[in-house]
Amino acid sequence: MFDQYYGFSGRPFQLTPDPNFYFESITHRKALSYLGYGMAQGEGFIVITGEIGSGKSTMVAHLMRKVDPEQMTVGQVVTSNLDGSELVHLVAQSFGLDVAGQDKASALSAIEAFLHEEAREGRRCLLVVDEAQNLSFEALEEMRMMSNFQLGSHPLLQQLLLGQPEFKQTLAQHDRLEQLRQRVIAAHHLTGMEPQEVRPYIEHRLQLVGWYGNPRFEPQIHTAIHEASGGIPRRINQIVTRLLLMGAVEQRSEIDRVMLTAVIDEMANDSRAQSAESAHKPDAGPSANYAQTQAPPAASSPAPVHAPAPTAAAQPTAAPSSGSNEGEMSDLRAAIATLSRAIEGSPKTDGDLAARVAALETRLEDQEQSVRYVLQLLIEWLDKEGRQKENRAA
Repeated sequence: MFDQYYGFSGRPFQLTPDPNFYFESITHRKALSYLGYGMAQGEGFIVITGEIGSGKSTMVAHLMRKVDPEQMTVGQVVTSNLDGSELVHLVAQSFGLDVAGQDKASALSAIEAFLHEEAREGRRCLLVVDEAQNLSFEALEEMRMMSNFQLGSHPLLQQLLLGQPEFKQTLAQHDRLEQLRQRVIAAHHLTGMEPQEVRPYIEHRLQLVGWYGNPRFEPQIHTAIHEASGGIPRRINQIVTRLLLMGAVEQRSEIDRVMLTAVIDEMANDSRAQSAESAHKPDAGPSANYAQTQAPPAASSPAPVHAPAPTAAAQPTAAPSSGSNEGEMSDLRAAIATLSRAIEGSPKTDGDLAARVAALETRLEDQEQSVRYVLQLLIEWLDKEGRQKENRAA
């Protein structure tokens, strides 16, 4: 709703990674430097870690746009609790290899043959593994073994691992990963943006959808947003989305700190409600082993790869990440809460009956737009939930 109200051409603060909105903060610039150095070496492992929502996937999608498919072939895997054999099969499928029904040894042979063929054609191969903190030790060991594939003295496969902070800790401390640690040639941990970067970040995303100063943002509000978000991009996106939604419902031309306080309180209440709900739910047990062998929708289309696309039957579908799902549910709850406040309010208009009727008509129109937006969010969420259940059933 707010994008229509403010005349935006799109949603500037969506939670899914989109390289079109990439913003190069100080920490992302450092990460790209390490990535550039590591990729220039053409071997071993590059490790990028960071908090949920710190921009790892968006940054890599931005980087993949610059890949020349004549020079490099890229396979991408998003992991979820995989054992060694499952990982090997998904790596093969990420490079377009049909290994359905084959055992692990056969799948490894197919991968090695493919890497040799790419090297003879003059192309390097890069494997990008997202959510690496979900990998078992067995799966990590299989990845280390694949890093040994060579053509003469020429390494055939380089690997980029993206993970949350616990992966950094596990990699640094666990005795069983010593051999993998020795193969890490570049690593960087993404931190939150600096306070002075929040305003340029918000304005950068707004300008990409046609923002020309409406709504205005109260001076100093960006500092408060940084304090509330810790400088993590996805948290900033969640906060500003709610602020814009509130601004549209309440027909504001300026976003101020009073609104920010209300939004932060709402988010805190949502968090407490979710925690209480989770505490009363029975444990569903380990998640099913699903993975996505292509980049997420927002990141896949601009990243050209030379490898042939896997057939539909060879592409396991990843369940939506819990962070994205929770963010969308939070947006939905925020929309409903804001709509409820608008419905409960009544126009405080003095004057004759005609003026009161006109005010009521305006409010009803606003409420109708709000209802349409809430229903749209609800339909999108239910659709994703349905796809997730189908994936689990499969």
